[in-house]
Amino acid sequence: MEYRKIKDEDNDGGTVSDDIENLRGKGFSGASVSNVPVREQSKWKRKTVVTLALTFLTSSQAILIVWSKRAGKYEYSVTTANFLVETLKCALSLAALARIWKTEGVTEDNRLRTTLDEVIVYPIPAVLYLVKNLLQYYIFAYVDAPGYQILKNLNIISTGVLYRIILKKKLSEIQWAAFILLCAGCTTAQLNSRSDHVLQTPLQGWIMAIVMALLSGFAGVYTEAIIKKRPSRNINVQNFWLYIFGMAFNAVAILIQDFDAVVDKGFFHGYSVITTLMILNHALSGIAVSMVMKYADNIVKVYSTSVAMLLTAVVSVFLFGFQLTLAFFLGATVVSVSVYLHSAGKLQR
Repeated sequence: MEYRKIKDEDNDGGTVSDDIENLRGKGFSGASVSNVPVREQSKWKRKTVVTLALTFLTSSQAILIVWSKRAGKYEYSVTTANFLVETLKCALSLAALARIWKTEGVTEDNRLRTTLDEVIVYPIPAVLYLVKNLLQYYIFAYVDAPGYQILKNLNIISTGVLYRIILKKKLSEIQWAAFILLCAGCTTAQLNSRSDHVLQTPLQGWIMAIVMALLSGFAGVYTEAIIKKRPSRNINVQNFWLYIFGMAFNAVAILIQDFDAVVDKGFFHGYSVITTLMILNHALSGIAVSMVMKYADNIVKVYSTSVAMLLTAVVSVFLFGFQLTLAFFLGATVVSVSVYLHSAGKLQR
């Protein structure tokens, strides 16, 4: 089964750049929005909404995680929280499907019944993310938290490379330059007085960081590939199967890591209102990511989450007294230039 070739002509599987080029070809540059076909307007609006939703949800994600800690520690089990996130995503997808079935009826594209060939690919992203998440526990033996945040920016480059290799999507030279600037800008914005220590990271730490970046990038690109392989398939059906396997693998993680603690203290030990809000936020963020994969692409996701990181820092000034540094403003400027260059690069393709 081949998932590496995603046809550019699929109406629902195209990228944002495809829409820009289509609009330009129809004289959009000198015309009013009313002259653009309704279908094009609808697709552009849908992509814009899901991208903005992902940016907002991601920016508030880190804040809720910080608030969920008590005395700097998690009193609840992280693995049980991850399991509940997958469960809630699955439930929300089913609820959306039930509404669709009620209004439109059950069709070939929105029914849950599937074939082995279709469903067998869904466990792969769940396995990749599980391995990546487990590696996070071990990488801190070689690098501190600030260094880890900087090394995480390798995900940006790995996503761009794998996007080109697996999906066969071309990026212009300007877009590649913008991607490198995005990585540099995000890294610069996170610099502090201890950041030089990241250069002293042992070889094992660098290897684990690179492997985690490749796993994250491959999981994201592969998910986009399987979601777009059948453009007419309802996104809620595809999400349901993705999240079912996510639940299964997170249940395995509970058994491996926190089984004794869950048995002794209870499944919901340490949970609070903030923890509940955090789980809801993660669930909605996950669904937003799937929709960005369906209606846009991984490149849009990377830019969205990068901008969200900057928004989180700004909000943290008011909530936690976070001090913005010169490095942050320089990094934010570089990210802004990257966003502009990426958009300009689309128009020149």
